[in-house]
Amino acid sequence: MANRRKLKREISQLSSCLFAECIAMSLYGGKADKKDVENLLASILRINNDFTCRVSHPEPGMPAKKYFQVLINDFNKQVDEIVDHINNLH
Repeated sequence: MANRRKLKREISQLSSCLFAECIAMSLYGGKADKKDVENLLASILRINNDFTCRVSHPEPGMPAKKYFQVLINDFNKQVDEIVDHINNLH
């Protein structure tokens, strides 16, 4: 298990990269609907906040190693969905 500070930093960095990629795709990728871009940006921020909070407050009764494995898998699934949405903007 990575330490919490490193995990939070990685979540934040990946979220900021997704945010920047979404902005770049909306500006240079063709005609993207403004509402779709705003919803996508809001969901990136929501994911960042949600997973940062989940790192800070693990579920009681669940082994820490298992909890963080589940957390990382959930985050990776969310990131994959966001990347698919970014690719479908144009």
